[in-house]
Formats: sequence, structure tokens, C-alpha cells
Amino acid sequence: MMTRHQKAEVMIAGEQLRLRVHDSKLIKDRRHHLRTYPNCFVAQELIDWLIAHKEVPDRETAVQLMQHLMDHDIIHHVCDKWPVFKDAKYLYRFRTDDGTFPFHTEVKIFMRGQRLYEHLVTSKDSILQLRQEKGVAYERSFPGYMLIDWLLQNGEIESRRQGLDLCKALLEHGIIQHVSLKHHFFDSGLLYQFCINIRRRRRLSELLHETESEEVECITHQSQEDPAESPFTLDKAPSLEGNSDFLSVQPPMDLKVPTNGQCGSLTKQQHSSCGYPLTASITAALAVRCNPTSVLKRHVTCEELLSLGAPYVKKVLTILGDALGWGFVVRGKSPCYVQAVDPGSPAAAAGIKVRQFVCRVNGRSVLHLDYRTLSKLVMTGPRVVTLEVMEPLD
Repeated sequence: MMTRHQKAEVMIAGEQLRLRVHDSKLIKDRRHHLRTYPNCFVAQELIDWLIAHKEVPDRETAVQLMQHLMDHDIIHHVCDKWPVFKDAKYLYRFRTDDGTFPFHTEVKIFMRGQRLYEHLVTSKDSILQLRQEKGVAYERSFPGYMLIDWLLQNGEIESRRQGLDLCKALLEHGIIQHVSLKHHFFDSGLLYQFCINIRRRRRLSELLHETESEEVECITHQSQEDPAESPFTLDKAPSLEGNSDFLSVQPPMDLKVPTNGQCGSLTKQQHSSCGYPLTASITAALAVRCNPTSVLKRHVTCEELLSLGAPYVKKVLTILGDALGWGFVVRGKSPCYVQAVDPGSPAAAAGIKVRQFVCRVNGRSVLHLDYRTLSKLVMTGPRVVTLEVMEPLD
């Protein structure tokens, strides 16, 4: 799945968009078929607004953007009739406006962290200061003990133990981090920072152009790329996977594999986020890598897959990853499909086959994602992956 940082970026961007659309009076009570739907907007009108405000270059991009927000439970059709965002006179609503936003533990902790950050950054004597640890300066950083002191003084917690538990949860959910990513949270003089500049105005196009290097961000001194109002600067660590899409293999570190922008590259990888290494023979991966021709006989659209009477059968398959990973390759974009399956792999055992179209991953719709995003969704998720696929009847 997406990293917690990326999830947070989607939530922040979605909320910033919601407030702006409210200010533009596009969100209001609307009547349709003798029924009134409160706090909703018309898809076509919002797309017009996005283009007029130069948030997107064209209507197609606007639809992709809003679909991205739908996939992350930011917006939905007022009757939940359509799982996709359509450029039509359909009514949609921000889930925050109708109370259907899924406030699970992760969201609650993020919102708590967001509120704390807003309070800290606007405080007259803020604890967020330029400090040094081991000779390196970190902007807007704070010692762990000082944050717990502040939480106690402001009535956010009742004890230091409660404060320690809260700060550990903030770190584990990607809200704060040790400045050099070397330590968990301790009630000590170690320095920490907020990972995300919550107040920075997000350009919506950022959500559609996440690069492979947008994984873990750490904070050092101010740089030219980071605006002055940012509470931190970004020193990006290497991505977990580069462009690789074979979900079970890794070439030796000294092996050089030719790259191709459409197919990805099998670059070295240390571990997936679920904790086990991805190392194995690369024979099957090299075959795919060096022969990137699509296994599809023709191009298939999402609309075709979802249409009534389409010659496809839907299956739900569960893959239990082993010490080597899962063992299949995805390609394409909206929809993605299975390009190759490693014989003897968990994917093969689960029934994954070439030319299957991937519709959902662990319950989340992925029809409108590209293969890079879908690959990350699998590789950084749990070891057990449930895929909903559609395969041709022939």
C-alpha cells in the first residue's frame, strides 16, 4: 500500500481542496429526483473549477485526480452508486461533510498529530527550534522530553507514561521521526521533527505524479528546494524498489540490467516493509525484463471490464507470500494486468495467471492505478495479499 507519508499527503490535499471548494460555493444542498442531497457538488462543475484554477491541464487529468481521492475515501458518490468518478452531472460528496470518513486508528492518530503540529507551530514560544545533534543542524526540531513536557503543560496528557505512548504512536504512524531515523521515540534529549509540513499548500497535481523516490523523508538544514515557510527540509532516501515490478525477485548487486521506462528496472532492494527479504533467482524476471511485449491480445478499458455481459469472470485469490515474496509481474495502467507469473511461486499456487486484470487489492479498488503504484501497494502491504481479478472467459 502507499506509505503513511503518502496517505497523509492525500488526506491533507483532500481537506485543502474541500475547504477551497466550499469557499467557491460549489458545495451546497442539491435536489435530484425529488430528494435533497446536502453538501454535495456536481462532477462536471468541479472539473470546470479545477481547470479554471489551473489545478489540472485537462478534463482527463481532473478525472484521474478525483478518482485518486475516491480510491482513498476522500470523496464518494452520494448514493455510492458509482465506484468511479465520472465527468458528468453526477453528485459527489466529501466524506468529511457527511460523516462517512473512516476514522480508524491511523486516521485518528494523524488528526491528533495535525492538531498538535498546528498548536506547536503557532505557539509564541514554540519548542520547534533550530537545534544540533552530533554536529548536524535540524530546523524546527525538539528533544523528546521537551515535547512530553509541552503535552503535560497544555493538558494534552495526564502523565509522562501517557505522553510517551502518544509520541511513540505518532512516530510509528509517520507523524514525527528521529532527525536521522536512527531511534524510536524516547523521553530523552534525542531530537525529533514532524515529518510533514501540514500547512504547506498542496498542488493537486502532486498526488498524480508521485515519483519512486517519494518514500522516507528526513530533515537536515534548509535547502533551495524547500520553501522558507516549510518546517523542515527534505533529504530523500533511496526508494524501496525503484521501478521494479517483479514481486518476488532481486538481481545480485553486481548484475546490470538494461532499463526501459515503460517496463521498470530490476534494481537492488533490501527488504519489503513487511519484514522479509526479497532475494531469489532472476531467470523469470530477466525474461520479462528483456521481453517487455505485452501479453494482452488487445487493449482493454476499465469501462469494458465493468460493463454488463462482458466476457470476463471475476475471481478472488489470496496469496500467502513466502520468504522470497509473491512471484508475479504487473504491467499497464487503468487497468493493470498480470504480465508474468513465476512458476512454483505463491502467486502461481494461488491461481494467478497471465492476462488477468487486477481490480482490487486487499479490498481497495486499483482499476485506475498504474503498475508502479499497484506494485508498491502489494510490496509494502501485508504478507497475505487478497486480489480480486477478472480474467477472459476464453
